[in-house]
Amino acid sequence: MSREAWDSGTYGRESRGQLHHRVPDLGALELLLAVARHGSLGAAAREVGITQPAASSRIRSMERQLGVALVDRSPRGSRLTDAGALVTDWARRIVEAAEAFDAGAQALRGRRDSRLRVAASMTIAEYLLPGWLIALRAERPDTAVSLQAGNSAVVAERLLGNEADIGFVEGLAVPDGLDGVVVAHDRLAVVAAPSHPWARRRAPLDPAELAATPLVLRERGSGTRQVLDAALSAHGGLAQPLLELASTTAVKAAAVSGAGPAVLSELAIAEELASRRLVAIPVRGVQLRRDLRAVWPAGHRPTGPARGLLSLTRAEPTG
Repeated sequence: MSREAWDSGTYGRESRGQLHHRVPDLGALELLLAVARHGSLGAAAREVGITQPAASSRIRSMERQLGVALVDRSPRGSRLTDAGALVTDWARRIVEAAEAFDAGAQALRGRRDSRLRVAASMTIAEYLLPGWLIALRAERPDTAVSLQAGNSAVVAERLLGNEADIGFVEGLAVPDGLDGVVVAHDRLAVVAAPSHPWARRRAPLDPAELAATPLVLRERGSGTRQVLDAALSAHGGLAQPLLELASTTAVKAAAVSGAGPAVLSELAIAEELASRRLVAIPVRGVQLRRDLRAVWPAGHRPTGPARGLLSLTRAEPTG
């Protein structure tokens, strides 16, 4: 050992870093303990689920690693050497510590798997998540799920504040500080009550006319508003909203009542279109398609129930 290594304190770190090269693995130690219990290498091999030749090879490898003989083999059986008996005592403590470690890890996983906190933007929370959560319940009946609904900005805040395990957003991109994956696609539609003049027009709206018209809109920070702002930014931007509401349901109710035209997810208006309580207004020259994403804090991919939910959403067809 160099004086420099001793003075700098790197000797201890180097030794600790090489520990796994000098200490047998748990499988080898468990085999040695089985030999001590049975006095037979064959019986020990059967207990740990390997062949006798494999057990012999593992014992020899451990002896070379430690530099001492551990087992005397004879026709009458296998007997620990004095060094083997001492190593067996140490091995028992290591295996017991490993078992305690494993039990603690299982307890942590059990606590993690006992709950799932989901944050989702309004459209996903109302029209997609119920089906996903029912499927998750069938797979994980013991997991308690809580759902927090809000706009995409609120979902990001909850994830970054460790108030949710997984989130779902509807905006143009993954919010800052998060990673994500597209799980579905959606389109926005311009709709109005049948009594509105737009419901009787023959020609599609052009983007400038849509941008100049006061609309019933979601609040800033919502995925719907982000997509609409971006789509109309080159056409003068959105006019001052006629109404600005904090949920898809409220926007839809206002449009059905005749308050004014609105822009809503196609997921949210299928029933109203079918019953003619709302009419879809064609628009030309503007892209209102959007991606729906699962998101989580950057560098921390979902595990446990959150991973299970993510796998269920990815199984859904997207269009």
